[in-house]
Amino acid sequence: MANLYYEMLFHVKVVFGKNFIKVEGDEIIIGLTSKPLRGKANLELIRKLSKYFKVSRDSVRIVSGFKSRRKVVEVLLNDKFHSVGN
Repeated sequence: MANLYYEMLFHVKVVFGKNFIKVEGDEIIIGLTSKPLRGKANLELIRKLSKYFKVSRDSVRIVSGFKSRRKVVEVLLNDKFHSVGN
């Protein structure tokens, strides 16, 4: 049986100087410790979300808001994530 994949879009609000993730429906509030210089905060965001959703970093993509605290992020989830109930 082939794996099914789901593209989920999330509205993300970034808070700097903290370290947390709060997911409510299609909204994520995430604390980042990296400074927003040369894309380091965006890389931390992708790393944290990929770890939270248990997917590869390639499965997380910033759709809009590269230079903003408010972003839209796409996460490609597989059916294993849905069966776990996260």
